[in-house]
Amino acid sequence: MKETVHTDAAPAAVGAYSQATTDGDLVFTAGQIALTPDGDLRDDASVAEQTEQVLNNLVAVLDEAGAAPEDVLKTTVFLADIDDFDEMNETYADYFDESPPARSAVEVGALPKGADVEIEAVAVVE
Repeated sequence: MKETVHTDAAPAAVGAYSQATTDGDLVFTAGQIALTPDGDLRDDASVAEQTEQVLNNLVAVLDEAGAAPEDVLKTTVFLADIDDFDEMNETYADYFDESPPARSAVEVGALPKGADVEIEAVAVVE
C-alpha cells in the first residue's frame, strides 16, 4: 500500500505532491531544489552549494522513509545549464562515493523558482 513521506528536516511540498512516496520496499522522492527546510531558496549560492542543499534535503527525506544514500538505486539530475555538470558532479560524488547509483543528468529549460539544480531519487527501503 502506498504511503506518503513527510519530514520537517526538508522543505515542505509547495504543490499537489508529496516529499516522497513508498510502498515499504521502494521509496520515490520528489525532486529537491535548493530550498532550506524553512523554505528559503538558496538561488544566490553556487551550483556546488545548491547541490549540497539539494542532497541534504534528499537525504532527510530518504531517512524519514527508512533509506539512506547507499540504498539509492537511481537518481535523475535536472540542470538549468548542462555546463554546470562538473560543479554539480563534484559535490554529488561526496554523497555517493561508494557504489554510486545509476544516474541520468539532463539540461532543462527552467527549474522551479529559478533553481539551478534539482535531483530526485528511487531507493530501496531497508
